[in-house]
Amino acid sequence: MILKRHLVFTLYTIYGILLKGMASKSKARGLSGQYPLVQNVTVTEGGTANMTCRVEYNDNTSLQWSNPAQQTLFFGDKKALRDNRIELVHASWSELTISISDISLNDEGMYTCSLFTMPVRTAKAYLTVLGVPEKPEIDGLTKPALEGDHITLTCITQGSKPAADLRWFRNEKEVKGAKEVNASGKTFTVRSSLELHVDRSDDGVAFTCKVDHVALSQMPQQATEVLEVHYAPRVEIIHSQAFPQEGQYLKLECLSKGNPSPDPVTWTKDGGELPDLERMIVEGRELTFTSLNKTDNGTYRCEARNHLGTSSAEYVLYVYDVPTTLPPSTTTLPHTTPPDTTTLLDPQASDPTGTRDTDPNALGQHGTDHALIGGVVAVVVFVTLCLIIVLGRYLARHKGTYLTNEAKGADDAPDADTAIINAEGNHAHAEEKKEYFI
Repeated sequence: MILKRHLVFTLYTIYGILLKGMASKSKARGLSGQYPLVQNVTVTEGGTANMTCRVEYNDNTSLQWSNPAQQTLFFGDKKALRDNRIELVHASWSELTISISDISLNDEGMYTCSLFTMPVRTAKAYLTVLGVPEKPEIDGLTKPALEGDHITLTCITQGSKPAADLRWFRNEKEVKGAKEVNASGKTFTVRSSLELHVDRSDDGVAFTCKVDHVALSQMPQQATEVLEVHYAPRVEIIHSQAFPQEGQYLKLECLSKGNPSPDPVTWTKDGGELPDLERMIVEGRELTFTSLNKTDNGTYRCEARNHLGTSSAEYVLYVYDVPTTLPPSTTTLPHTTPPDTTTLLDPQASDPTGTRDTDPNALGQHGTDHALIGGVVAVVVFVTLCLIIVLGRYLARHKGTYLTNEAKGADDAPDADTAIINAEGNHAHAEEKKEYFI
């Protein structure tokens, strides 16, 4: 009997230990699962934030959301704060999700989810609100600007959080500006300046200021201004014929670039009015010769002006004679030969004066040729005169009678041998007879 009682006691002890172990495991699992889980949330100003709180294990304990001011928003599925922007999304024993619409910067802060166990367990989630920068504005643009001016373009955007970044573009090419950031409460005011030395190449150029910000990934903000620059005109004359000939058609076009546009332009010849308006037709910027002749030779001037200045260009017209062509050869060639285009490509080949200049309409071209030829002739004449003078002086210094040795001894000699002997004898006294020429 004693043995039987001891066995029963032992069995109860083992059973108690097993029950205690199972209860401990169950309690441990409940404690580990009864902690709320939350996540930080980032939302753009004006958007909607969803705040979610979850638990893995809940023994019918309520969940609650509170704002940064510790005001209860929702207790379970019961709304506690009268704010039409706050709505219940989902409520259960394991999850409580609420939404806050039309988010403002004042909604930013630490939100708390509480699980009402003993003791109460909490988790905190930070709501970050991004301030959307306003559309930028460009100041400092002078319309119109004058060539040579120094101007400063300033781009400003407000309300960004964090501070926005500003970038400048000249047409499509990015250029560097000077950035300045100022805090204004919870937001920032950003300013960027661009220094310009205005040139005529800036006329019609679009300067764009773009805002870069994390809140503008889907709708970038930018502002654009087109710069207008006024500048004095510049003139250039374009001609339709490189080597104009008699009877040909010729058009001179006066290209004038200026702002405001220098219209109309003025054409003159040799400092005066155009002499023959029947053949010289002026239409806008063009001067047209319907049929050229030698009387058209001269200097043509085009002048353009606006309120900033005057500019002009000149064109010297020289009309060539019509070239003569040789009759075609009747000789049959064994192979096809391409036509000789020398005359067509080089109109100077037909010039009767033989001039080989590349541009006969240059200022003073023929006068230069005549002066060069005259200079060469003068040099040749001068050298010839010098040679004649030197040769004459040389001949004058060496004028006289010169005798050979045989001739010197032939006066009293009966024969040639005696003459040579007499000449050798007289040679000894040659030093006594000298003749000087002064």
